[in-house]
Amino acid sequence: MNAAAGADASQDARPFPWGQVIHAGLSLLRLSPTVFWALTPIEFFAMTGGMRPRRDELDRGGLEGLMRAFPDG
Repeated sequence: MNAAAGADASQDARPFPWGQVIHAGLSLLRLSPTVFWALTPIEFFAMTGGMRPRRDELDRGGLEGLMRAFPDG
């Protein structure tokens, strides 16, 4: 599998965040361990909001426009 990913794939690899994933599944979503471990990665991704459409980020010009439209004080 590593050969298919390319020679540089191991340099950018980070450990999988098991602690965060387990916390989200068991604590935040309140899934039972049986249901949690039966999920596919795409199901977990969808349950944690990964399928929501991304909104455009506010750039500097947009922020300045909001500051002009709604000044403090």
